[in-house]
Amino acid sequence: MGKKHFYYDSEKGEYIPVESQKSSKAKLIFSVIFLTLFFSGIGIFLGYHYLIQPQNANQAKLANELEKMELQYKALNKKFKKTQEVLEDLENRDEYVYRSFFELAPIDKDIRKAGFGGVDRYADFSSLTYGELVKETSKNLDIINKRLVVQSKSLDEIVESAKKKDEMFRHLPAIQPIANKDLKHIASGYGMRLHPILKIGKMHWGVDFAASPGTPIYATGDGTVKQAGASGGYGNVVVIDHGYGYETVYGHMSRIKVQAGQAVKRGDVIGFVGSTGLSSGPHLHYEVHKNGERVDPVHFFNQEVSPDEFNKLYEASQQMNISLD
Repeated sequence: MGKKHFYYDSEKGEYIPVESQKSSKAKLIFSVIFLTLFFSGIGIFLGYHYLIQPQNANQAKLANELEKMELQYKALNKKFKKTQEVLEDLENRDEYVYRSFFELAPIDKDIRKAGFGGVDRYADFSSLTYGELVKETSKNLDIINKRLVVQSKSLDEIVESAKKKDEMFRHLPAIQPIANKDLKHIASGYGMRLHPILKIGKMHWGVDFAASPGTPIYATGDGTVKQAGASGGYGNVVVIDHGYGYETVYGHMSRIKVQAGQAVKRGDVIGFVGSTGLSSGPHLHYEVHKNGERVDPVHFFNQEVSPDEFNKLYEASQQMNISLD
């Protein structure tokens, strides 16, 4: 056991033990360790509070956002599939109804399906966390966009065709030249008939509408008056060029209301019933020409009359009788 050392404290009047050098070193080391641990603890606390804890919170927030994003992408893809179903239905109606009605050439299925060939345009997405999901969504969006472009062009084509069809429909000789309320009866139809004056069998190239003298006669479609005046056996006659290969002839008028070169609309009054030329009584002789060939006019009246009325009209026109011209 080592000797203790003392020193005399004159103020207190007593001896004070002197600590050994080893004891002082031990206390110093203990103090340093204590302070090191103390400040390390403070550092750890501050680091966790200001660095690690916020970082963990950010990671949790980011993970939550990624999860939400994944759900949103999946929901978006479901909407894309629904949109594609609706678009496919529209494409089918476009192909088999609208384009068929307007006699437009069908669109190739490969064009409609809007595939993408060549370079993988979605390769950059592969390195992402949800790369496959993003690729699928981007691809669906591109396909829908391309199919919409194809469909939009098809609808533009249909609208343009509809305008042309509407123009053509207005020019077709699609109504009766004499209103039903003014019509007594159809005296004779298209076909072989006994001529009332020549008394011989002769091809009758039109339909005879029996009506009172002065009954209004209407243009049966839009067009331009090609001829207006006296013309042999037709008497006072009007010929209208409707375009699209159609012409109509109106004979035996008592009076003509139009002149050559005049534009007329369907339903315009062009003259009045009479009995001029080779005629045995007041009536209108009406013809329809298609591409220079005379055709049966009765087939053009079905847009104005019901099916029953058309059948009666057709049967009356086909009866073998004496024509009025």
